[in-house]
Amino acid sequence: MKRIVASLILALALDAVVLPPAWAQDETRIVVAQEKKRTLWDLLFGGEAETPKVEAPAASAPSVTTFAPPKPQVDKSETATRLAVLGDSLAVDLTNALERAHAEDPNIVVVNYSAESSGFVRDDYFDWNERIGELIDQNAFDIGVVIIGINDRQPIGENKPLTDGWKSAYSERLKHFLAQMRAAGKPVIWVGLPPMSQSSYSAAMTQISSLHRLAAFSAGAEFVDIYERFVDENGDYSSYGPDLSGQVVQMRKSNGIHFTRAGADKLAFYVDQALKRFYRGGTVSLEVADVLAGTDAEHMMRPPFQGLGQMRLLELAGAVVPLTGAPPKAAELVEASLPAPGLGFDSNLLMMAPEGRADAFGVGVASERPEEEE
Repeated sequence: MKRIVASLILALALDAVVLPPAWAQDETRIVVAQEKKRTLWDLLFGGEAETPKVEAPAASAPSVTTFAPPKPQVDKSETATRLAVLGDSLAVDLTNALERAHAEDPNIVVVNYSAESSGFVRDDYFDWNERIGELIDQNAFDIGVVIIGINDRQPIGENKPLTDGWKSAYSERLKHFLAQMRAAGKPVIWVGLPPMSQSSYSAAMTQISSLHRLAAFSAGAEFVDIYERFVDENGDYSSYGPDLSGQVVQMRKSNGIHFTRAGADKLAFYVDQALKRFYRGGTVSLEVADVLAGTDAEHMMRPPFQGLGQMRLLELAGAVVPLTGAPPKAAELVEASLPAPGLGFDSNLLMMAPEGRADAFGVGVASERPEEEE
């Protein structure tokens, strides 16, 4: 009998405190559930213990995309390189991303010269050729980054969008814009257009971006093709994609046109790769040496091939000629007999080769796909 009583007393002592279950603890609190003390009378003759009251865990919040804290702003140097962002509302997204990317660099300042509803078609609303002339006269920037075109699927005079007459008029405006930049010695980084969610609109933007690429190619500007960076594994538009850390997040806003913060940061990353040609931090000279200056081949097409370690300047005259070789005379060029003032041959001939063919040299005309029904 004594052993039975001793065992009961020991069991009562061990049962007095109940440890909380693991899920009842979190980072901010520890919940301890304790039963009412049970007497020997309750143990021997009954008496139900109270059910322990345990605080239920809070419902977990859905996972959301988090961003790194903003970089501390630093005072910019008086001699900082001025990076001007020019274009439509896509340029606003890019401006904000470039400002974040260079927030800690005192030697570069991002200047926003975008006009949200602008383009190269409605010069009665906003004339970019006039505007760039004003900015050059004011010496308002050192390097120009251009992303534009989402408002340009509109008629030019009597020419319907993307007809031959329209493309000719549109290309002339692009050439005039870039010619002013080149004459002023302002390096240009031209960013191509991304895919859009609406198929017919996206097809139009692809054709307009092809004209941008050819114009940049002709003027010796850097062209950054971002199309493949914002598509899925099938090459189609996708709102989601890997960010700079490799996580799949939303890249495009719900309108299927503009970039989210993560998408704009990814866009700025590719722009910065092209920017390295002109800017490497600190005070730099923005003058770009032209190895063909003063020769008959000075005005020839020279594709600005992208990619570190690749040759920067290549002559295009039906073949690639080493830079160390003597440039051929203009009269010896394959198409020298064609009337093309200021050029060895008509640059529009390059558009006759479709994309993917060997003689397209990366600037072939975009193959036209039949528009899908909405």
